[in-house]
Amino acid sequence: MAIIITVSNQKGGVGKTTTSAALATGISFRGRRVLGIDLDPQGNLGFCLGLGSSDMSTVLDALKGKIPIQEAIIRTEYCDILPSDITLSSSGLEQGNSGRKEYLMRDVLMPVMEKYDYIIIDTPPALNLLTVNAYVVSDFLIIPMASDILSLVGLSQLKETIESVQENLNPELNVLGILLTRFNRRTLLSRDVLEMAQQLARQMKTTVFGTKIRSGVAIAEAPAHGESIFDYNPRSAAVKDYQELIDEIAERIHLKEAAGYAKENE
Repeated sequence: MAIIITVSNQKGGVGKTTTSAALATGISFRGRRVLGIDLDPQGNLGFCLGLGSSDMSTVLDALKGKIPIQEAIIRTEYCDILPSDITLSSSGLEQGNSGRKEYLMRDVLMPVMEKYDYIIIDTPPALNLLTVNAYVVSDFLIIPMASDILSLVGLSQLKETIESVQENLNPELNVLGILLTRFNRRTLLSRDVLEMAQQLARQMKTTVFGTKIRSGVAIAEAPAHGESIFDYNPRSAAVKDYQELIDEIAERIHLKEAAGYAKENE
């Protein structure tokens, strides 16, 4: 059964898609079977994974039941991708007659759960039905946050949404950690944001990742060249940070699974 990780923050420009693409490609490079799911109408995850803009089926077609999910999944050089496009912004899913709208993604993914080791979900910069669907189907949540004060704005609302999903829809959802991006440990601002992020993490019963993602030109340039960040410039400091992040994520998941196993056998 796939381990499902959602990358989410309702604020834009914090590195959600870059992080989602880095996880999908980096984990795939380590020999795991990976599916990336793009729930952002901008469709940038597919672009980062080398997907062209040709006419294709999307995640919306699968969510609406027009086609089986297997027909919407596209194989890229790096991993499989369930793409999106601008039609997702006016999907009409909220107006459906189903009383289980929050479970649409979970139901759609069921036929392919055994095919993958990891499923990485990139979410839109909003707390909407698509985001809730991602939370409902996920095992773990990663919250990227740029190292600036404005990135703290609105995180209390995100905390409330996560807690609501945990209480009512998916009690197994774990916040794996808060990830600081564009981090410069030499600046007072980054150190102040780290301290505030740690306080917020405690409120969400999680921690800030030990790995911080530094700024790097390679991160912005790689998609334009049709390459993953790991192919484009593996020597970049930010790319090395993402390699370390994947190690830390694997360790955190292992510890949480071990703790869950021990609790079940008490």
